Amino acid sequence: MKKTLKQASSFMIISILTVYVSACSGQSASSSGQTGSTSAPQANQATEPPKLTNMTYWVANHAAASAQMKTFAEMGMYKELEKITGVKVEFQHPPLDVQQAKEQFNLMLASSQLPDVIETSWTTGYPGGPEKAIQDNKIIKLNDLIDQYAPNLKKLLADHPDWKKQVTTDEGSMYMFPFLRGDDKVRVFFGPGIRQDWLDKLGLKMPTTIDEWYTVLKAFKEKDPNGNGKADEIPFYIDKDLINTDAPFLGAWGINYSFYQDGGKVKFGPIQPEYKDFLITMNKWYKEGLLDKDFAAPNDKMFDNKMTTNQLGSSVFFNGGGIGKYAGLMKDKDPNFKLVAAPYPVLKAGDKAIWGQKDFASNGFGAAISTSDKNPIETVKWLDYAYGEKGDLLFNYGIEGVSYKMENGKPTFLPEILNPPAGVSVQQSLAKYNRATWSAPFVLSDNFQLQYLVYPAQKEALQVWSAPTLERKLPLITPTKDESSKFASIMTDIQTYRDEMLLKFIMGVEPIDNFDKYVKKIQSMGIDDALNIQQAALARFNKR
Repeated sequence: MKKTLKQASSFMIISILTVYVSACSGQSASSSGQTGSTSAPQANQATEPPKLTNMTYWVANHAAASAQMKTFAEMGMYKELEKITGVKVEFQHPPLDVQQAKEQFNLMLASSQLPDVIETSWTTGYPGGPEKAIQDNKIIKLNDLIDQYAPNLKKLLADHPDWKKQVTTDEGSMYMFPFLRGDDKVRVFFGPGIRQDWLDKLGLKMPTTIDEWYTVLKAFKEKDPNGNGKADEIPFYIDKDLINTDAPFLGAWGINYSFYQDGGKVKFGPIQPEYKDFLITMNKWYKEGLLDKDFAAPNDKMFDNKMTTNQLGSSVFFNGGGIGKYAGLMKDKDPNFKLVAAPYPVLKAGDKAIWGQKDFASNGFGAAISTSDKNPIETVKWLDYAYGEKGDLLFNYGIEGVSYKMENGKPTFLPEILNPPAGVSVQQSLAKYNRATWSAPFVLSDNFQLQYLVYPAQKEALQVWSAPTLERKLPLITPTKDESSKFASIMTDIQTYRDEMLLKFIMGVEPIDNFDKYVKKIQSMGIDDALNIQQAALARFNKR
């Protein structure tokens, strides 16, 4: 899943699209004797299909799907679901561009007539969080509806109380049908990556510290690792939208780009002294041409071109839509191409990385039912199908006999799905049939993930990217109704200013000497009040 779960929004913050949530593992299918899924309950499948005929559904698109189809309605999974339930879904997709998607999301919410279902990151995508969305009369509270009409999800959350804690607000509101990662194996999927073949050609070791990264990037720029005799190498692409996914490089300084906890105290990374040191380093790299000059305006097609034309040496990648994607696209084009995971960097050799990417069971993404939906009971029944035995197979694997078959009691993808023709990635191959390589309101199976990671480099990436301790990561805390408006008002302005200034600092438009003025400006905008709200929310979460 590369720049697509690119599903979070401003610099270093995952928007409505990635990013891609606490460790509590579900019972594995192999130990329970089920079908290979870690997740779906095998009882309480809805006894009758919903009586809906049409539904509108707003959800971010994905590059792997949009390259092959206009809407998710053309996907094998949803075609089959329409046959099963009789419900025809009109999907409404915003543009793939993160900022444009955010703008369309806001316009959609301002409308008096909302889509029936809205799928997004409710903890970060909606100002003030899900409780505020209920308070604003945009989405409905689902507790009673799930209790009465969603037997599959109800049982699943009863069996996994830690999961229920993550998808319930402090005030006890259930607000979405969540995307859930059912096992530790499917919760690590993102991190730094580097061209191992370039390292080998230049006789360099894998970098583990920020200083070692600097040495490697300088060599990538100056020593022609792609061998074409031109100084066209791009040492590092600092992804404006994904670099903050649990702080792949910023984390070397022990902080992140938003709120985190240190010894139980909530802090805001972008005003810490360590953040200034990070900015000084990035500004130096930018001045020396070690960062892609286009980083401030990320573009998936441009990124793909730079990777597949042998220009780019390193960046941050998803395991499936990055390492796996480019291995597939380059396997016939360049047999020497080898993109691998790199450890999350630290400042001093031998230190343990604090920050890294690992989702909780829930990452805040899910499908909520809007207040415009005239058939909420039937919509609940339709959404609940995904959490039952048959829905589990459909959402994880697609259509039996078309994309998978059963072998020894486990769903197994057909060889042609996992070994697509040259120029087609495994993610694109799977996207014809399901959304399991990014997200959807269902439970992702570890059996799916182990099949999806077809290349040795992808399996190694799981180990490399699992090393950080993550002790400073905040759980999915949410403000109360009373706090929501104040918090949203404060943070909307602060995040806009933070993002604007980060670009200016890195690109040298704003002198680093003005960092103290920048911090004072954020303080004047109310960050202390926001910190108090977050501290109280953390205390409430711990008591849930």
